Amino acid sequence: MEFRKSFHEELEQLRLQVEFMGVRVDENLERMRQVLSDGDERLAAAALRADDDIDAMNVSLTERCYDVLARENPVASDLRFVVSVLRILSELERVGDLALRVVELNPQRHLWAQSDSTYQLLVSMSDNAIEAYRSALRAWSAQDLTLATELAARLHTMDVHYEHLMAQLLRLRGDDAVAIATNTLIAGRSLERIADHAAIIGARLRYLLTGDPDHLSAEVR
Repeated sequence: MEFRKSFHEELEQLRLQVEFMGVRVDENLERMRQVLSDGDERLAAAALRADDDIDAMNVSLTERCYDVLARENPVASDLRFVVSVLRILSELERVGDLALRVVELNPQRHLWAQSDSTYQLLVSMSDNAIEAYRSALRAWSAQDLTLATELAARLHTMDVHYEHLMAQLLRLRGDDAVAIATNTLIAGRSLERIADHAAIIGARLRYLLTGDPDHLSAEVR
């Protein structure tokens, strides 16, 4: 009995550490939004440094999961938890990479400003992507099935924004049209994918909480 208590305490610590990594990713998402808004070079540099820390946390926590699997040989719900943590760690790391991709476009930000219609769509997509991610993080923190389920509905809004962005890009004209479209498309696709990964976190949490494998099909985006 004491052994099981210690093991479940270790799993709870693992859950909290995943949440902490999620907060670090959220901080970089906020930096991304600010860089997109005003091109702050200091925040862009801070985002680059923070991403190294996020990557290191991902490696450390992944190794810890493998250690738990090898040492404790968990079964049933405990095994589902550890495997789900591994998947969610991958999603958090990917969200961080996508945020960094947008930040790394900062030297070309002047191109976005030439097309106000597409730039404003990027700003809206940034807001929606971050809110979707924060909903995923709240769902994980509270282990909340309702919040996890609601995440799927947010994808529709992001899909509509992305379709509008593509339509606006096709209307661009002028010498810089190709450069503007290329950079805007990279940023827009990255923001859309952030929302996708948030939804995947929600789907994985639904599987973790219910044990229903049908939720795993929602991870494919």
